[in-house]
Amino acid sequence: MSVDHFKKLLLLLIAYKCCRCLEAIKNGTTPNIIIMLMDDMGWGDLGVFGQPSKETPNLDRMAAEGMLFPNFYTANPLCSPSRAALLTGRLPVRNGFYTTNGHGRNAYTPQEIVGGIAQDEVLLPEMLRKASYVSKIVGKWHLGHRPGFLPLEHGFDEWFGSPNCHFGPYNNSDRPNIPVYKNSQMVGRYYEEFGINLKTGESNLTQIYLEESLVFIRSQATTHQPFFLYWAVDATHAPVYASKGFLGKSQRGRYGDAVMELDHGVGVILGELRSLGLAEDTFVFFTSDNGAALISAPMQGGSNGPFLCGKQTTFEGGMREPAIAWWPGHIPAGTGINFCPGEEVVGVTTHEQKEHTMQPLIFNLGWDPGEKYPISVLSPEYQTALQQITPVLEQHQKHLLPGVPQLNMCDLAVMNWAPPGCEKLAKCLKGPKSEPWKCHWPH
Repeated sequence: MSVDHFKKLLLLLIAYKCCRCLEAIKNGTTPNIIIMLMDDMGWGDLGVFGQPSKETPNLDRMAAEGMLFPNFYTANPLCSPSRAALLTGRLPVRNGFYTTNGHGRNAYTPQEIVGGIAQDEVLLPEMLRKASYVSKIVGKWHLGHRPGFLPLEHGFDEWFGSPNCHFGPYNNSDRPNIPVYKNSQMVGRYYEEFGINLKTGESNLTQIYLEESLVFIRSQATTHQPFFLYWAVDATHAPVYASKGFLGKSQRGRYGDAVMELDHGVGVILGELRSLGLAEDTFVFFTSDNGAALISAPMQGGSNGPFLCGKQTTFEGGMREPAIAWWPGHIPAGTGINFCPGEEVVGVTTHEQKEHTMQPLIFNLGWDPGEKYPISVLSPEYQTALQQITPVLEQHQKHLLPGVPQLNMCDLAVMNWAPPGCEKLAKCLKGPKSEPWKCHWPH
């Protein structure tokens, strides 16, 4: 089978399964839905994709029992825009998760960001609510931390987690530590009530997130009401962490420990679905927000397998993600794939922002999955590919209605100084006066 035929078949299978799930909802059978979104986990981190240490037995089993997608892509190679696209079904340029500052490259939502997900964007839990679903997010939100941007204001019924990355610790004077929420109220902060030991990498957060998910699933099993669980764990985002029982277990160092614990969590959740008799009534999808952060590797970052570069780039390593769909009785068993490692490409992977609109770099991923050899612009193959790509691009640009950019402005005054609930904990902090500026994105 040619690569083009394989890709077309894969797209048809994805569309078929999505239609099956939506058709089930329309027909009143309303399957439960779980999205397991990893943070900075690379394509090459799973044993089923050829990771030599084979430390993901539960994910490998999930792939064997379900469907593995070797050609699954994110909408953006950075956390916030990718998550916004996942939950809205719209490109970042449409949903506002982009910036027009500078060259308008990558942007995300640090504490000082003023914007967030717009009120007129319709998120997946808002759609599912119309079909009587109960929705919970566990873990990282990253679509804005100010009032109006938080999960319970965009369709989720429950939340346990944080609005931002677990960077820190901070001194709570120049910059506050990131809050952790239970629903609409802060219940503590990272590095304070929710510890992360940067020296050892020890933290119980993954276990806390796992227990929150299990309690939710068990609760919904007793009510017989369909549920949507968005399990957005972040242990593989630097600084990576794992609980005491997993530290030092992996051949891959601390990052591998985090992967092993997340794999264990996947196995526990799927096992719980089986024990509760919910397996055949629950569609589970596993993927990552973007490729592994090679700048943090090897101890704090993962592997993108044979693919070029990683997070913050639009090469395959940044955009192609591990993905598995699992729905016993509905999705047939899938198969694995294994490639040889790729390498850096001289003259292609540069640290400069270059304009390629008029003469794009084109690769034949069928025989060059590592994007090592750009097709010559003088070759018939290049001209044929360009003729196929150009009308698609023109059609996209013709109908594109950009959203208002949410990631342009920053202000230290909007950081997590006094989140809702801080009064009860005596954890409110006094912030500086508002002095907004145009965010600088050096990526």
